[in-house]
Amino acid sequence: MSDTHSDQLLSEVAALPQLPGVYRYFDAAGAVLYVGKARNLKKRVANYFQKNHGGTRIGHMISKIARMETTVVRSEAEALLLENNLIKTLKPRYNILFRDDKSYPYLKIASHAFPRLAYYRGSVDRRHRYFGPYPSAWAVKESIQLLQKVFKLRTCEDTVYSNRTRPCLLYQIKRCTGPCVGYIAPEVYAQDVANAEAFLLGDTQAVLSQLEARMMAHSERLEFEQAAELRNQMSALSRVLHQQSVEIASDKDVDILAVKVQGGKACVNLAMVRGGRHLGDRAYFPVHVEDAAQIRRGAETEDDDVPEVFGSVETQVLEAFIAQHYIDVPVPPTLVLSEQVSRELVEAVAQQAGTRVTAVFQPREQRRHWLEMAQTNAELQLARLLAEEGSQQARTRALVDALELAPDDLDNFRVECFDISHTAGEATQASCVVFEHHAMQNREYRRYNIDGITPGDDYAAMRQVLHRRYGKLAEAMAAETDAPPAGDAAGAGTDARPGTRGARMPDLVLVDGGKGQVSMAREVFSELGLPLSLIVGVEKGEGRKVGLEELVFADGRDKVYLGRDSAALMLVAQIRDEAHRFAITGMRAKRAKVRVGGSQLEDIPGIGPKRRARLLQRFGGIRGVAAASVEDIASVDGIALELAEEIYRALH
Repeated sequence: MSDTHSDQLLSEVAALPQLPGVYRYFDAAGAVLYVGKARNLKKRVANYFQKNHGGTRIGHMISKIARMETTVVRSEAEALLLENNLIKTLKPRYNILFRDDKSYPYLKIASHAFPRLAYYRGSVDRRHRYFGPYPSAWAVKESIQLLQKVFKLRTCEDTVYSNRTRPCLLYQIKRCTGPCVGYIAPEVYAQDVANAEAFLLGDTQAVLSQLEARMMAHSERLEFEQAAELRNQMSALSRVLHQQSVEIASDKDVDILAVKVQGGKACVNLAMVRGGRHLGDRAYFPVHVEDAAQIRRGAETEDDDVPEVFGSVETQVLEAFIAQHYIDVPVPPTLVLSEQVSRELVEAVAQQAGTRVTAVFQPREQRRHWLEMAQTNAELQLARLLAEEGSQQARTRALVDALELAPDDLDNFRVECFDISHTAGEATQASCVVFEHHAMQNREYRRYNIDGITPGDDYAAMRQVLHRRYGKLAEAMAAETDAPPAGDAAGAGTDARPGTRGARMPDLVLVDGGKGQVSMAREVFSELGLPLSLIVGVEKGEGRKVGLEELVFADGRDKVYLGRDSAALMLVAQIRDEAHRFAITGMRAKRAKVRVGGSQLEDIPGIGPKRRARLLQRFGGIRGVAAASVEDIASVDGIALELAEEIYRALH
C-alpha cells in the first residue's frame, strides 16, 4: 500500500509522536476523507500504511490519501471531543456523520414586570428564563397552551401589551389574567410565574402544596372568590398531571436514545423528558454508516494499543451521535441508552458539560418503558425511511430508463433545472435547483440576478444563466482533457475542479419551457462544447394541465409524452415545480426591495433595521427620505449630522 503514496507522506507518518491525538486524511483535491482519534498517533496511523488492506473499504480509502494533518492533545477525552468537532465541521466522506439539524426550540419566560410565555429558537442569554430544549416546535406550543390553562400567563408581544386599553380574547376565555389592563396585582402574577417555572422544573407537588396553602389562607379570610380561583387552578393542574402518562418523581431531566440499523441505514431516536414530562421524540439518520463502521473497525482492531473488542455497528452509531449531538446541546444528568457505549465517551461528554452524567444501559421500571417506546419509534422511522428511499430510487430509475440514460452510479445521478421569473420584466431572476441522491439538494440551489437584457426577454435570461452556470465548467473540462471542447460528449458527468470548487456537470439539464427555451440552451451548449444530449425541456401540455407535459430534446429526438401516471414524469414535475417556486420567491423578494427601497438604506454604514424604520416612518418611504434635506434627516431620533450627510450622499 505504501508504494502508492509519496515519500513526504510516509516520512510524516514515520515522524509522528507516540502521544494521543487526532488525525485527518485528505485526497488530492483537498477534500477530507476521514477523521480519527488515537491513544498513540504513531502506532495507529502507521497501521493504515504498513498493512495490506486489499480491496476492502479501508483499502479503497487509503489509496486516495494524498495528505495528512495531525493534532496532539493531552488525553483521550480531549481527542474524542476534538475528533467529533472536526467531523461536524469538515463532514468527512468516511465518518459516521449526523447532519446539522435546526437548533432546538425552547420555552422562554421573558424578563418583564409581567413576564410572558414565548416560543424561542436560537442562542440563549441570561436576561430571560429558558426551559428545554424541546424536541419539536409542537412540544413547545403544547406546553405554552398547558401553562396558559393552568397559570394564565400572557403570551402577547410587549408592543401589543403596552398598547392595550381593554382585555383581549384570551382573557375572555380564561387563558390570561389581564395584566395589560391591571386586572391582576404584580405580586400575584409573579407568584403565578414562579409556580409555572416550578412546574416546568418538575416540582409539581410543591406547586400543588403552595396553591393549597394560598387557597386555605383566602378561605380563612373569607375571600371566597380568590379561594375559588386557586381551587380551579389546582383542579386544572391536577388534570394536566393525570393526563401526563409518563411521569415519575425521581427522573426530571432524561434523554432516551435508541438505535436501529438495517439495510445499510441507521436511525437514532431521541426522546426527551424534562421536568418529569415526556416531551416527545425526534429521529436522526446518519450518513456513511457502512463505510465508516468497517473502516473504524478495521483500523482499531489492527491497533495493538486497543485491547478491547470493538463494538457493534449500533454501538458505533450511538457513540457517534452522543459525541456529535452534545457538542451544541445541553446534556441532561441521565442518559438511557439502548447500547452500551464506552465509559471514556460518557466521561468526555460530562467533562465538556461541566456536570455529572450517568449512562444507563439496562434500565428498569419506567425507564425501561421509555426505552422500549424509543426503540419502537426508531424501528418505525427507519422502516419509513427505507420505504421512502426505495420509492425515490424507483422514480430515479424510471426517469433514467425513460430518457435512455446510462449513469455510472444511480445514487449520484444529478439533475439541474432552470426557471426564469419576473413581473412584466421587473426584478428578473433565474433559479437553478439540484436533484441528487434521489432527493432535492436545497443547499446547492442558486439564484442569478439577470441584468443587461431587454425586460421580459426570457430567452436572453436563459442564455445568460446557462453561460454563467456552465461557462467555467466547460473551460475546466477542456483544460483537463487538454483539447478543444467542441462537441465532445465525453465530458458529461466528470469532475471539473480547477476554479469550480469541485462542481461537476449534471447528468441531465432540465429547462422549464418548450422549443424556444430548448433552442436557446442548445445554442449555449454548442458554444461551450457541451453535449446536447443533456438538455431536456419541459413543455406544458394542452390547457397547461399538470400531467400532460411533454419532454423536448435538444439533440433532435422527437418529443416524448411519458403519461399522466408515469413515475418519471412525476419526478420531472417535482423538480420543475421546485425550480419555479425557488425562482418566484427570489423574484418577489428582489421586487420588494426595489419597490420599497429599504435595502438602499441598510447598505449605508451605520443604518440598521431600527434607524431604517424610523427614517421610513418619518418620511413615508424611501422617496420621502431621498427628497428630504440633510437637516430634516438629522432631525430623526438617532441620526447624527454626519450620518445624515452620508445618507443624503448615498441617495443622491
